[in-house]
Amino acid sequence: MSDKKNHDDLDYETTGHEWDGIKEYNKPLPKWWLYTFYACIVWAIGYSIAYPAWPGIKAATPGLLGFSTRVNVAKAIEAHEAELAPINAKLAAADLGAIADDQELLTYANNAGAAVFLTWCAQCHGSGAAGAKGYPNLLDDDWLWGGSIEAIHETVSHGIRNEVDDMARWSEMPAFGRDELLVEEEVVQAVNYVMQLSGQTPKDATAAEAGAEVFEINCSGCHMEDGTGDRYQGAPNLTDAIWLYGGDYDSLYQTVYNSRFGVMPPMGGAELSEAEIRAVATYVHGLGGGEASED
Repeated sequence: MSDKKNHDDLDYETTGHEWDGIKEYNKPLPKWWLYTFYACIVWAIGYSIAYPAWPGIKAATPGLLGFSTRVNVAKAIEAHEAELAPINAKLAAADLGAIADDQELLTYANNAGAAVFLTWCAQCHGSGAAGAKGYPNLLDDDWLWGGSIEAIHETVSHGIRNEVDDMARWSEMPAFGRDELLVEEEVVQAVNYVMQLSGQTPKDATAAEAGAEVFEINCSGCHMEDGTGDRYQGAPNLTDAIWLYGGDYDSLYQTVYNSRFGVMPPMGGAELSEAEIRAVATYVHGLGGGEASED
């Protein structure tokens, strides 16, 4: 039951509730607010019937209009691919060494290659392609398997040391210490000699001197007698200051003792189209460390 009282010169009913002298008005909502609220309810009901709205066990209700953002995106992608089909076909058929001579094709390859790189390659090589420990820097001119656009294309297509592609680049460094191919003293000697090869001061000069023979017998077959490496085997140059896993004594010791076995997945086939592979190969080749074509 409510009473009608005058409060602050306003004549409103109250609900009869009072707390600490504060009375509760029984004041109705404005008509415009109520009508707006009712309209929103009607609109929400209509929307939930026309569009996907209510979640189910396997999927949401489809709605009478059959609207789907996934379908719309798929159609947009399909239309975009159709638009780019001619230049992708041209890129896929072009001679790798001739892409740089066609300015339109080169511009497209670099733009498309940058997008492919950020999607598929940046997770390992970094968004700026500077690499990380165990992941090569693609900005310099030091290449394990070759830095021509043809060599890069092959590496991207088939990967390295993976068991998915029969044409993957493959080499394996022995674990000289772990597999007891060398005794501890010889491992230490080899590590000190490699430090000396790269221009560093060895931890033990006497061990470095003895390590020359250990290196010649066990390491020169891949890294060459002068330590400059062999790209056909993916054997790195040990005379420069560029290290994939670190060039300090402890890192080199771990490399010689346990070996390294980096793996790169193949991007050809199901992952990337031939045009996309050529695009990212062109992009990587142009980052700064690319070498002249093999032709």
